Formats: sequence, C-alpha cells, structure tokens
Amino acid sequence: MLQTAVNAADKMGGEDFVALDVSEPMPLADIFFIVTGRSERNVGAISDEIERELHKTGHKLLRREGKAGGRWILCDFGDLVVHVFHGEEREYYALERLWKDCPTVPFEMPTRPSVAGDFA
Repeated sequence: MLQTAVNAADKMGGEDFVALDVSEPMPLADIFFIVTGRSERNVGAISDEIERELHKTGHKLLRREGKAGGRWILCDFGDLVVHVFHGEEREYYALERLWKDCPTVPFEMPTRPSVAGDFA
C-alpha cells in the first residue's frame, strides 16, 4: 500500500515524503504517509491520485477529511493513513515532530526517465 501511495504522489509532483510506523502508539493504523503539495490544487490532485491508485489495487478509502479546503487532506485506508499537506500547514502542524518517537518506514522513490538533453 505504501509503495503504491508513494508512486501516485510522486506522479502528481508531491514533495518531501515521510512514512512513519505508528503501529505502537496507535493501534488503529500502521503507517502515516506524509507528503507536501505545492498548492491547494496540487494537494487535491495528489490525494485523488493516491485514492485512485489504491482503489485499483483493492484498497478501500474508509474516510477522507479536508478535501474542500485543499490545505490538508487526510485519507484513511485502515492500515495506511495518508496526510497530504500544503507546505504552510505541514510546517505548522509538524506531524513528524509530534510522532518523532516513531521509526520511519523505508520506501523506494520511483525512477524517473531522463529528459532529452540530460547529460551524465
């Protein structure tokens, strides 16, 4: 689930990805995936793409909050809770500091094809 969410967020231009293992202090979820969007529209697009891709793989959205404002959208998929923030809200709410005792969960960033004109 996490890797699918990472791939979808990356596809839509998400930034500053962090995944935290919150299973110890929070028995209702295993992972918080936190990502930043550049604008309200981008936050919504990232959230929509994550939801669409997880749905394709058989994961049902249980709850979504914040869609109308586009500043912080929470998507609850049960074991995975996705937080898509606008940059200012992410800094203000600082979930990484709040959950600082939780270990990070590794994931792989998708490889991007090189653009014509890139030189090695």
